[in-house]
Amino acid sequence: MKRMAFKMHLNEGQKEEYKRRHNEIWPALKTLLKEAGISEYSIFFDEATHTLFAFQKVSGEGSSQDLGQTEVVKKWWKFMADIMETNPDNSPVTIPLEEVFYME
Repeated sequence: MKRMAFKMHLNEGQKEEYKRRHNEIWPALKTLLKEAGISEYSIFFDEATHTLFAFQKVSGEGSSQDLGQTEVVKKWWKFMADIMETNPDNSPVTIPLEEVFYME
């Protein structure tokens, strides 16, 4: 099992909407993530910078960021594009983070 982390940027004033949408995550998207080997997925928010910090445990080589070719993920990206920084294809701008410490 590997651990992956990345950050994204949420538009100002969108924290509650972001939380609401994720609290109502689509069952098909949740199933897809689990089938892709993602067993844990947490997203944290830094109020001062509007930075989202995502952490996930993944079995296999991919991550949630590798599912962009699926229709459900494309629809989710479009659904989320109005409240966060995105690329031209509506995917969130993500910056991978390097793990520099881990304690078991």
